[in-house]
Amino acid sequence: MKAMILAAGRGERMRPLTDHCPKPLLQAGGKPLLQWHIEALAEVGICHVAINHAHLGHLIENHFGAGEALGVQLSYSPEATALETAGGIRQALHLLGGGPFLVVNGDVACGWPMRRALEIAENWKSEQLAHLVMVPNPTHNPKGDFALQGNTVKLPAPDEAAWTFSGIGVYHPDLFKGLQAGQVAKLAPLLREAMAAGKVQGELFDGFWMDIGTPERLEELNQRLHSGRTHSA
Repeated sequence: MKAMILAAGRGERMRPLTDHCPKPLLQAGGKPLLQWHIEALAEVGICHVAINHAHLGHLIENHFGAGEALGVQLSYSPEATALETAGGIRQALHLLGGGPFLVVNGDVACGWPMRRALEIAENWKSEQLAHLVMVPNPTHNPKGDFALQGNTVKLPAPDEAAWTFSGIGVYHPDLFKGLQAGQVAKLAPLLREAMAAGKVQGELFDGFWMDIGTPERLEELNQRLHSGRTHSA
């Protein structure tokens, strides 16, 4: 199985930290955010990892190289202009194989066991297009994003409880077949269309998860890691 880490965001809310350092190279617990994900993937045998980048992306390539030091094979998908999530994935499809692949946002910290991605891929339904990992709603997203009905992810009805999309998902290449390489495209519209067709599965993870979107959250993660209040970022 192959994986992709999304690392092309500018990190506007992280400024001035990201003025001279790409957000995925910001450190917590003595390591770049990106490295925590790479190591977690390598630990479960997912060793072919694609990384997209835009803002100061050459610094990411310079830091990690081809990935030998971390026991993985890294490939890069540079974007002259950030293509948004779906556009970035579409641009990198040639690096991700023909079957389901894992995608992780580079700016989340999560204890979700990466080995689950292998189990999800093994049990993939023929018509399925995506499997999303949902989490309890954080204070900065109190209304959530999508609802879970059993293992099916759907748009919430009015007054229906919704969960927050973690930024971790397994996708089939067919989800992106309507996009052209180099096209700027958001992921949410594709997911909503697939949900309407009943082609999105999911699960709720109620363990450690953080969206590292601000300097304050980065410092909170740093403190958590140093104090051992989470086993993984």
